[in-house]
Amino acid sequence: MEHSSGHEESGEGYAQVAFAFDGGKAKANEDSAVTIRISDSAGNPVKEFKENHEKLLHLIIVDHDLATFSHIHPDYKGDGTFTVTARFPSGGQYKLFADFVTADGTKETKSEWVNVEGAEAEHAPLAVDDKLVRQVDGQEVELTLSSVKAKEEAVLTFDIRDAATKQGIDDLQPYLGAVGHVVIISEDGSRYLHVHPVDEKAKGPKAEFMTTFPESGIYKIWGQFQRDGAVFTVPFVVKAE
Repeated sequence: MEHSSGHEESGEGYAQVAFAFDGGKAKANEDSAVTIRISDSAGNPVKEFKENHEKLLHLIIVDHDLATFSHIHPDYKGDGTFTVTARFPSGGQYKLFADFVTADGTKETKSEWVNVEGAEAEHAPLAVDDKLVRQVDGQEVELTLSSVKAKEEAVLTFDIRDAATKQGIDDLQPYLGAVGHVVIISEDGSRYLHVHPVDEKAKGPKAEFMTTFPESGIYKIWGQFQRDGAVFTVPFVVKAE
């Protein structure tokens, strides 16, 4: 199965999402139980979902500066209710994105800003990367984009090498049923793209994804891959013209 592009945050579907913390609040550096309730336009629970890359719901959590990133998978409890335990490294504003597919095949992404109690980390503006090369957990990853123009289809190519030998690796393992996953969020958190690979069965050293930046501005990109049973996440910051 191939994907030519991912999907953007949707606001036109019929589903509504409510996020809640047990006890009504979350505290930094403590486990926080998160409940996600999904209902239709009449307020009735949405009870059936389609599996999307091995999960019924993907929950993405980022802080106000996009400095922290978490991709977790809540458990479905029935009657449109999902639960998960999350941990926030500092206080302040976080945005939660619930990414799911309803039984009729509609792809939905709903989000909400929430406040976490505790001391906030020092704020830092998002800086565009001068060079799109990073080393993470023994891998060196280089990102190239065929275009950085808004509203123009772009191919994102991740070239993954061994950080020590600089040799390309070809033993990536499937992560959630594919060679990798990419999440892209705009600087202000208003734009969200979840992008799947062109060739899900690729094993490296290259992994290609196709997407379109919806408008000009700064975006943070997180690529997630798995090797030797461990998932590694590599972030990049780019500017779309």
